[in-house]
Amino acid sequence: MAEPKIKYDRQLRIWGEQGQAALEKASICLLNCGPTGSETLKNLVLGGVGSITIVDGSKVEFGDLGNNFMVDDSSLGQSKAKCVCSFLQELNDAVKAKFIEEYPEALIDTNPSFFSQFTLVVATQLVEESMVKLDRICRQENVMLIFARSYGLTGLVRISVKEHTVIESKPDHFLDDLRLNNPWPELRGFAEAIDLNVQDPVAHKHIPYVVILVKMADEWKTSHGGTLPSTREEKREFKELLKSRMTAMDEENYQEAIDASFKVFAPQGISSDLQRIINDSCTEVGTGSSDFWVMVAALKEFIANEGGGEVPLEGSIPDMTSSTEHYVNLQKIYQAKSEADYLVIEERVRNILKKIGRDSYSIPKATIKSFCKNARKLKVCRYRPIEDEYNNPSLAELQKYLTDEDYSIAVGFYILLRAVDRYAANFIHFPGQFDGGLDEDISRLKTTAVSLLNDLGCTGLTLTEDLINEMCRFGAAELHAVAAVIGGIASQEVIKLITKQFVPMSGTFVFNAIDHKSQLLTLY
Repeated sequence: MAEPKIKYDRQLRIWGEQGQAALEKASICLLNCGPTGSETLKNLVLGGVGSITIVDGSKVEFGDLGNNFMVDDSSLGQSKAKCVCSFLQELNDAVKAKFIEEYPEALIDTNPSFFSQFTLVVATQLVEESMVKLDRICRQENVMLIFARSYGLTGLVRISVKEHTVIESKPDHFLDDLRLNNPWPELRGFAEAIDLNVQDPVAHKHIPYVVILVKMADEWKTSHGGTLPSTREEKREFKELLKSRMTAMDEENYQEAIDASFKVFAPQGISSDLQRIINDSCTEVGTGSSDFWVMVAALKEFIANEGGGEVPLEGSIPDMTSSTEHYVNLQKIYQAKSEADYLVIEERVRNILKKIGRDSYSIPKATIKSFCKNARKLKVCRYRPIEDEYNNPSLAELQKYLTDEDYSIAVGFYILLRAVDRYAANFIHFPGQFDGGLDEDISRLKTTAVSLLNDLGCTGLTLTEDLINEMCRFGAAELHAVAAVIGGIASQEVIKLITKQFVPMSGTFVFNAIDHKSQLLTLY
């Protein structure tokens, strides 16, 4: 077997050794191993998840050969769970794999405690009644849950977790933490020691843009009553001021300063998102509080005291045109401030842990360091129980989606995926599932959909005939091409939840293969 660092080299570059370790400790349960479930689990097995348990009571039928690559002719008549489990084990022998030949619906009804052993459950192709029951069970046991479903040319993915906290949210774009508009004494002192009017052209070309902006911002404030540029005109004037200090057209450091001048205009203090987190009632910590909220409580104290309204400094600086000496010294100043801030946070964390009766060193230094480095990017995700969403969705959002041309098909599929479950409960089959009687099925599904909309408070709103006809034409088929997309999205969200990196989806993901569109519906 290949060494893990070589085997998982590419993904280690994304979520690091800590993320990979979390994956390798995780235990995943898959309910139903049709193409949607198999595709989801395939991605997780290749990624090196610790163990998998497949629950499916069905046998491999002829129709499975055309939509599930994890069964073949020799599998006909055998346990589907056993065949898929065997195939997945071949893909990565480091993953522990087992199967249970039982229908998930029966397990949900008769043995709810079964699910408490898992890190996360991926429930595929469940109808609404079973989804609601499973969601209650997983919430009670604090087990993460993801629903995934493919149905003809549509499908959905929905996360259900009480609370999910993220330290390493890794946003695509985020402003460097340079504090150009609020320099601390050491940075200001370093900048003041450098002469922007130095006569040596080589030295002038190698003044770091951080120094240029700190000094020019101070100069601007001196002549503008202590305020930084705020209006469009003032920002333009500030850029012209920077340009006027260039002694040659090829001074890249001054061009960098002009390009980065918006960092001076950025508001001081913390973002509204972070403000909501530190104002959360969970910052009133106790013995049962998670490590995350203990550290947030320490952060709240830091911002109000030593931080002076700011979070701990991240401590890194971007590449820039500079002499080696200036750059190294600047780097040391940022790193020293970052380390000093971390030590203050660490002490506050230790004190809080002691105060609530926990081991003062139960949160490792590495975790606190990561928290400090990512303090500006913290995320807290909370998901409403699926039963609440189904019974009391946000009526304003639902009506907005139904009347919005861009979202009407996505929300139409969302409604119809619920309607077909009601239909199946009443008529013991899904619309269009059997040959003949399609017109009757269409009429029944339309009546069911209108009834559902009325129950949700959307009286008078309807779905298009074409969409209802398409839903019947699908006949509850699980197409591999759609299942591969849904499985890919579901496995991506599983990895986010397990590694606690990146921000998981906050609503219901709906895939529309007819128009090649995917959209996120927030109905809570």
